[in-house]
Amino acid sequence: MINWRVTLRLLAFPIIWMASVQLIFAALSLFVFKDRVVTSFIAPGASLFFIALLLLINLRKTNLAKANFRDALIYATITWAVIGILGAIPIILVTDVSIVDGIFESISGLTTTGATILSDLDGMPPTFLLYRQFLQWMGGLGIVIFVVAILPMLNVGGMKLLKAETPGPIKDEKLTPRVASTAHYLWGVYLTITLLCTLAYYVGGMSFYDAIAHAFTTVSTGGFSTHDASMWYYQSHLLLWISNLFMIAGAVNFGLHFRVAHKRSIRGYYDDEETRYFIYIIMVLTALLTSLLLLKDTYTNTLEAFSFSMFHIISFITSTGFGAAGYTDWPPVAGFLLVFVGYLGGCAGSTAGGNKIIRNIIVAKIINLNIKQTIHPRAIFTIKYQGISVTEDIRHAIMAFMTFAAGSSLLFTLLLMATGLDFWSAFTAVAACVNVLGPGFGEVGSNFQPVTDTGTLILSIAMIVGRLEYFTVFALFTRTFWQK
Repeated sequence: MINWRVTLRLLAFPIIWMASVQLIFAALSLFVFKDRVVTSFIAPGASLFFIALLLLINLRKTNLAKANFRDALIYATITWAVIGILGAIPIILVTDVSIVDGIFESISGLTTTGATILSDLDGMPPTFLLYRQFLQWMGGLGIVIFVVAILPMLNVGGMKLLKAETPGPIKDEKLTPRVASTAHYLWGVYLTITLLCTLAYYVGGMSFYDAIAHAFTTVSTGGFSTHDASMWYYQSHLLLWISNLFMIAGAVNFGLHFRVAHKRSIRGYYDDEETRYFIYIIMVLTALLTSLLLLKDTYTNTLEAFSFSMFHIISFITSTGFGAAGYTDWPPVAGFLLVFVGYLGGCAGSTAGGNKIIRNIIVAKIINLNIKQTIHPRAIFTIKYQGISVTEDIRHAIMAFMTFAAGSSLLFTLLLMATGLDFWSAFTAVAACVNVLGPGFGEVGSNFQPVTDTGTLILSIAMIVGRLEYFTVFALFTRTFWQK
């Protein structure tokens, strides 16, 4: 049975958080940047705060301990939709875009997708640009996990929320016995990496403002920038390599970061099978893309080709989506490779999107097992990950996920083509959204302005579906979910 009162009361907390963020940016506009957009933040922030207080007062007797897993799935989905809509209000007021476009930009930020309908970013108010960057940082580990971290009262049902929100196929591992403590540690790691990234960018040549802004979207693997030229605004390969390091850090399991720091042994990264293969894949694909660009005479300097290739491979596989050096003008085969890389994704338990490396590893092992079983039909084989046998239910879940991923991409592509986009533009736009990646090709190579309002709404849904990894959302549309 669905406990709607529980869901509504829980929803008040992310609304309060969004209200607080908007009020903070109103203060930044008034006292720090003085860019005259204070009313675009203070009016919606104050209104949201009032609405949240009304929810808390009217539902104060609701027992949150009664939350079940169905409530968690509904809450996780509704939170992204509601906060995406509320986060859009300042965007609409500052840029004067349509409501649909504002919601798309907000959801793109919160889901760390990085797709945008905006242009001329360099001429926009600094408060607004930083707000846009902060949306991605805030969405990096998820508003729902943040709620678990700050509300000790959710200890009873906290793991239900954490499992509904956390991306990845294996969701039962906890860093600590208490869920609230687990979420605190995850945010502690997240904040530490963000501070290190800010310092590195600043030392590397960025202004302090840009260092903070780009650290927000690098560690969250979001990809928004304060400049139309993205990471190539400074035309610095040093900054690209700094970005490489921290994009990878954002795409590695945050639980692994914590364990490595706790044990003070960097070898833990190599010992982790998913992270090890993640680095191997990056190296192989970088070599492949570098070779393609040199063979097509896109670049004549090998080091330059290698630097741009590694940056874009990492940017796409981590679902960050930063761009540099006009990659949309590269040969079509390079564009296709980058789209394929976006589907591979980062590691489970990270801020990255895509299918996740752990799933790709297990799928490869399943295929290998089936081949060996064909050759030796009477033999008994097992699939192991990290030295532990992968149970049949996990294998089935992973194959089902891959089916959902492929089917969703096909469905959304067909829907988008029905709005008037050509196949390549529609497919890359969908790939950018379901993988929470950001950049597309073809008509959406620069931004998503060519997409109609209907198409923009479809892509907004695709971003939420991809961010919550299909099952969380699609489960709501099954008859079984609503049965008592």
